[in-house]
Amino acid sequence: MNQSLGGVTITPNLLLFGALGGAAAMAAVGVVAFNNAVRSALCLVLNFFLLAIVYFTLNAEMMGITQVVVYTGAIMVLFLFVIMLLNLGAPQLLRDREDPKRWLGLLLGFALFAIVAGQIFPSLLSHTNIGAVDGYGSPQAIGRTLFTQYVLPFEAVSILLLIGIVGSILLAKRRI
Repeated sequence: MNQSLGGVTITPNLLLFGALGGAAAMAAVGVVAFNNAVRSALCLVLNFFLLAIVYFTLNAEMMGITQVVVYTGAIMVLFLFVIMLLNLGAPQLLRDREDPKRWLGLLLGFALFAIVAGQIFPSLLSHTNIGAVDGYGSPQAIGRTLFTQYVLPFEAVSILLLIGIVGSILLAKRRI
């Protein structure tokens, strides 16, 4: 079932990756296209799950599990809680005329997509060997990289998050 297209062998894994990437891109478009905040958040949940499956197809199980647990589990629960707390439903807008900014945004979005695709697709088709290094995405490889090459940014982000937590506690305590 393997066929060749421009030097790239089309395998079932590559087709699955392309289908999942296309579905994730469509879910990302749904995030910004829907007027209803709940539908937009559900498209974001779908996008997070599809990205996790893409990580699993790339043999990056740690990244896939992290995607599901952290983003889909924690971040989206927070987003949906805020949406319900603020009672964000569909906007009640009475439009008598069509907004030209919407069509301008669509035109600029498609132009940006064409520019990015024109840069990415030729380089993707010129590569013949698509694969990852052994151990890519494993907890050992991520930990080794995180605590050797990126230890300073990791610690800076942890201090920044700690400052944010302390600041939010102080702001919440002031109101009581």
